[in-house]
This record gives sequence, C-alpha cells and structure tokens, in this order.
Amino acid sequence: MTYGILRIIEIIAAAGVVSSSLYYLLCLWGAAKFLQEHRSAAEDGPEFLPPISILKPLKGVDPEMYESFRSQCRQDYPEHEVIFGVSDANDPAVEVVRKLMREFRPGMISLVVCPEILGTNRKVSNLAQMLNAAKNEYLIVNDGDIRVEQDYLRRVIAPLADSKIGMVTCLYRGIAGPTLGSRLEALGIGTDFCAGVLAAKQLESGIGFGLGSTLVFRRADLKNIGGFESVVDYLADDYELGKRIADLGLKVKLSDVVVETFLPRYRLRDFFAHQMRWARGVRDARPGGYFGLISTFGMFWALLAVVASQGAIWSWAALAIASILRLTVAFAVGSTVLRDRQVWRYCWLIPLRDLIAVAVWIASLGGRAVVWRGETFELKNGKLKPVQR
Repeated sequence: MTYGILRIIEIIAAAGVVSSSLYYLLCLWGAAKFLQEHRSAAEDGPEFLPPISILKPLKGVDPEMYESFRSQCRQDYPEHEVIFGVSDANDPAVEVVRKLMREFRPGMISLVVCPEILGTNRKVSNLAQMLNAAKNEYLIVNDGDIRVEQDYLRRVIAPLADSKIGMVTCLYRGIAGPTLGSRLEALGIGTDFCAGVLAAKQLESGIGFGLGSTLVFRRADLKNIGGFESVVDYLADDYELGKRIADLGLKVKLSDVVVETFLPRYRLRDFFAHQMRWARGVRDARPGGYFGLISTFGMFWALLAVVASQGAIWSWAALAIASILRLTVAFAVGSTVLRDRQVWRYCWLIPLRDLIAVAVWIASLGGRAVVWRGETFELKNGKLKPVQR
C-alpha cells in the first residue's frame, strides 16, 4: 500500500476518532440529563390511575416467560387487565398463559386466538385482533419477554395525564444467557443501543419513536393513526407507532422506568441474524441515523489510525482516549442509568462487540433479506414481504 493511500486512510481514521469522541460526549450528556430530569421530576398532585389494558402478543416460549408474565399481573395498581394473543391455539405459550389464569383472579387475564393474517407482521396482526377484547381506553403493548417491577403501571401511565403527551416508552436492559452471542447482545443493548437513544433524545430535543419494551398510549390516538392495521406490514412496528403518534403533534415521553428482557441462548449465528435484522430495520426506518452510525465507531477508527499511521504516538493516544470514553459511556449508561450489573462482568467483551457492530453495519448496507422467528422476509421501505422458497 502506497504512502499516499495510507495517508488518506490515516486522515479519515483521525476524523472518525474525533466524531466518535464527540458522539461519546453526547451520550454522556444524554445520560446526565436523563438522570437529572427524573431526579428533579415533581411528584405533586393526585396520582393518575385510569384502568389499563396490557396487550401481549405471543409466539413460542421465551426464557423466564412465566415469571415475566407474573410481573405484569402482580401490579400495585387499582384496575388493569392483561390480554395475551396467539395466532395458533396450539402455540406452546398457551399452556403458560393457562397456568397464569389458574393463579390470578378471574377476569384479569384473557387469551385471544387470532386466526386472521392481516399482514406480514404477525405480531401486529395479532394486536389488531386482540384490541377487540380490551375494555379500557389506556393501552400498553410490551413484548412477551419483558419483566417489570410492581410499580411499573403507576409510573409509566403517569405522563399521559398530560394531554400533550401521546406515548410513553421505556429503556431496557438485557439479561444474558450463558452463550457468547447472548452476552454480546446484552452488552449491545446496555452500552450502545440505549446510549444511542439518549444521544438522539438530546440531538433531536426529544424522541419521536417508540421502543418495543413498552408502548403506552390512548386508544383514541391509535384510532387517529389508522389503528394497528396501519403498521401491520412494517418490521419496526414499535418505531412506526411512536412516529405516527408524534406526527399527530403529540410528544413521546421516555419514562424513568427501566424494564428487563430475558435474552435467548443465542448462538453466534443467531446473534448475527438478529443484529442484521436490527441494522436493516434501522436503515429503512431512520436512514439518516443509520448512515450516521459510521461516525460513532470509535474503537474501530482508533485501531485503524494506529495501523495506518504505523504506530505513531498520536494514534496510540487517540486509541487511549477513544477507549476511555467508550468505557465511560458503557458504565454511565449501562451501570448507572440502566442499573445493569452485567456491564462490569462482561466489559472485557466490549471491543469485540464494537468491531462486530462495524462488520454488521457494512454487511447491512447491501441486501434486503431479514430473518424473523425462523422466516425470511424481504425488507423494502420498512415493510416486510415474505420470500418464497
């Protein structure tokens, strides 16, 4: 490789280190503001405690599923119902729900079989059919593997007392299984993804999207965006619901509640498939944010600078600064904001996880195929189309 090419790579890598360092500082600012906002939030006035319907679409079983379901039922809240929905009456999740129904009071838990296929996103198809069973105006949608604290409902519903707020959503921490893929996934959630959400919140003066860990909204606002049917073909349904409610002129509020998701025992192949689906989903839903990710890969750019500069002193200093900032973000967001104790245990895997993220980003630039729940789809303009085999 000629000196001229090395020089160009060196300059690009140096620019990448600078942009990444600025991004890490933005993440730290976002984390500090998040903690400050919720620490100083006023708790005056009467509690807002309307009846709530929780909608949980299911397919198959997830780790720790029963205890996660129980956490939705064991709420310190005056009136709520939990509605589970499956496409197939023989789905293995049904038996878990039946066990739950035997434990809790009659009428709290409902099971809806959703035979119609309204679109390519079966989860949203189920939600559209489950809605008919919901009794209440205030709705919560969260994934089947989400576990919450007993004051979850009281805290996530509170912002909707303000008519200017149309949706509440939550950050989450991933509880890793024993596999490397599962640990890398948990690290990505706790030290990168949630950090990016906090950075976006500062950069955009709020968030205009939802996270599947928790979506809280009014039935009337859902109707105004066309119901669940309006997003029944989209991969990133949580993002789309939040965006469309924000487009009504309402705010999306990031709650101070942090929930847990119990991750499968991902093999590396499963981990890569999930990351690829996520990356291509972001590429279609938020192309600006997706292409902006190239300016956030600090450790990659710093290592490239060391190689291109042939070990110049400045490049080693840049690597040290980028590494310190990256780890500071990991602990500030993962450990302090999310209270994720796994960050300390698996922090040595962060360089590997970050380099994998670069490879996934490059691979996701081309192609439209995504694998979801064992099925392969083509992704175009955010919508899923089944791939015929």
